[in-house]
Amino acid sequence: MVLEMSAVSLIRGGREVLSDLDWRVRPGERWVVFGPNGAGKSSLLEVASTYEIASRGRVDVLGARVGTVDLRQLRRRVGYAGAPLARRIRPQLTVRDVVLTGPRAMLSTFRQHFASTDRIRAEELLSELGLAELADRRVDQVSEGERQRAQLARVLVAEPDLLLLDEPTAGLDLAGREQLLSRLDAMGDADPGRPVVLVTHQLEEVPASSTRALLLRDGRVFAAGPIETTLTSEALSECVGAAITVEHRDGRYTARRRPQPLRSGGAKLG
Repeated sequence: MVLEMSAVSLIRGGREVLSDLDWRVRPGERWVVFGPNGAGKSSLLEVASTYEIASRGRVDVLGARVGTVDLRQLRRRVGYAGAPLARRIRPQLTVRDVVLTGPRAMLSTFRQHFASTDRIRAEELLSELGLAELADRRVDQVSEGERQRAQLARVLVAEPDLLLLDEPTAGLDLAGREQLLSRLDAMGDADPGRPVVLVTHQLEEVPASSTRALLLRDGRVFAAGPIETTLTSEALSECVGAAITVEHRDGRYTARRRPQPLRSGGAKLG
């Protein structure tokens, strides 16, 4: 088992944002996590990444029990990109330095020595993700989409055993989104054994290579299983509390709200 959560709860500010949650990720599985705002999606990834410790329950990551191991070492094997972590990274760092913090899962390059292989890999990723010309620019001086790409390069440079991505396409334009999704699909082809968990608000951002889906509501598991039987119109409608039509075509998903029928006796048109 790559990731296992058993009866996990997370309390923040006196509020339970995750409640008695059970979830397992196995090698090679590619999960998409979906749910309404406030469902606990980002909190789930923070716990899975070990940057947040569960208030109750048991969390095992890559065969290690959280709370019994050195998390600094464990985090080097987990590639995590998300807004909560991005806010902890010093804004004065250059885009290149942000990428170089990845191999050791650090938040700064201060007093850090980097192997030549790490530097070479970082430059390759900066080029592949269209960041080479921005490498020496401060990360707080680039666009949101460019920061997203820098975060992705940061997690990929370490070649992690588990990849956790919280809304990786946020801030990207259409071309950038499609490029990133294609890259995630290609990663799955190149390394089919590495599990990926991706949080999104938009079904259009679900990579075609996704194999399983987790629906959250009010911090609890609403549904989980194979994507084709979990990401359905019925399940999604009940999860988000609205009539949603889900369509699946050429490996990609779309969602739209179903129009409500006119009430009898309503105003007539024409």
